[in-house]
Amino acid sequence: MNILISNDDGYKAKGIHVLARVMARFGEVTVVAPKFHQSAMSTAVSLGVKQLAYKDLEHEGPGRWTYLDATPVSCVKFGLEFKYENRDPDLVVTGVNHGTNASTAANYSATLGAAEEAVINGIKAVGVSLCDFRPDADFSAVEALLPGIMKDLIENWPENSPGLYYNINFPAMPLEEIKGVKFARQGLGHWIKEFEVWDETSLGDLNDSFLWQHYRVNLEDGEKAVFMRGTFVSDDPDADTADHLLLEQGWVTVVPLNAFITDMQELQRRTK
Repeated sequence: MNILISNDDGYKAKGIHVLARVMARFGEVTVVAPKFHQSAMSTAVSLGVKQLAYKDLEHEGPGRWTYLDATPVSCVKFGLEFKYENRDPDLVVTGVNHGTNASTAANYSATLGAAEEAVINGIKAVGVSLCDFRPDADFSAVEALLPGIMKDLIENWPENSPGLYYNINFPAMPLEEIKGVKFARQGLGHWIKEFEVWDETSLGDLNDSFLWQHYRVNLEDGEKAVFMRGTFVSDDPDADTADHLLLEQGWVTVVPLNAFITDMQELQRRTK
């Protein structure tokens, strides 16, 4: 099996190295990852007449590694075009993301955006995340449980399922505290109070998070600076099926998503 791997935390992130080790059990691994951190880019692509630097990395592994100074979706595009001759990979796996991609975080996720790019090209895809934003997050539960989850998905992938891909999220807890694995649906929720005045003295634990990057700009006369953080509010009453609520209970969640976003129920209502 030929497996293409990418992520949105950049090629140096701990999570993508964990993922490469896990997926090397299933076949030949090729990694094309962003040079720098690219969270919340969703399906953005690096369009425009500009140079996109890339570099083959001889000392990473397992598999063949390359970084591209571009978005995660662009990394997948690059991998499909330049890393495989005469055929596509059998599977694209993205992650392991440092941070949750449950509930409506999935809509912003570049980890899942990269998986969508594979699906659009007719390739099976899976995105994997751990609900821990720390660069030194503990991935031992992922390493223990992900091989079995991937084996089940690969062996039971449905035929004639255009657009299907899977979103796997692990709770940030020790392996012995995880209750098991559940298939779930994307939970309902939104963010409030998302903008804060920029104050470097009050960033606190954000300095230790993959989610936040400190981009300093030269403010023009009269400009002020804010940054985005926000508080997540759950809008979902069903703790038995919503992924983010199951994660809070200690379950690993597997959510089947679809890259083709027509609301079939509404279409049928309008056309019957």
